[in-house]
Amino acid sequence: MELLTAEPRIGVLECSRRLRVARGTVQARLDKLVERGVILGFGPDIAPAAIGFGVTSFVTLEITQRQGHDPVAAHLAEIPEVLEAHTITGSGDLLCRIVARSNADLQRVIDQIVAHEGIVRASTIIALAEQIPYRTLPLVRSAALIAGGKITSNPIDTGGSR
Repeated sequence: MELLTAEPRIGVLECSRRLRVARGTVQARLDKLVERGVILGFGPDIAPAAIGFGVTSFVTLEITQRQGHDPVAAHLAEIPEVLEAHTITGSGDLLCRIVARSNADLQRVIDQIVAHEGIVRASTIIALAEQIPYRTLPLVRSAALIAGGKITSNPIDTGGSR
């Protein structure tokens, strides 16, 4: 996992060379990790700020209970600036991570979000700075330690069993 995280563009052949295992072994392990849902994709991570969306915010939505989450989620999926939406517990029903080009653009995005009849209220928090970017490698390392597994430099070791 470490090699794939450090060098996401590395090919299977180069990976097998560095790990000193057969290319077929590397491919089989990768396929198994994808099949199990451990690896979600191989696409590039895009920085929204680098393409003009420098404002990140989190919006908590309260929705009407009679319609449920699905119609609201379908509405949110149509808005490109909504990067994520999660059903939550607590005072709200959905938590969304959204981006915008400016504060004025953020208002436009929020107006677009709350235009759905199933949304009762929205509360927005603007992120000032990202302190810890999205990451999973520390979690993978911790899980391996907790499970009694040993952590190696092998980026695609599936541990031999499910």
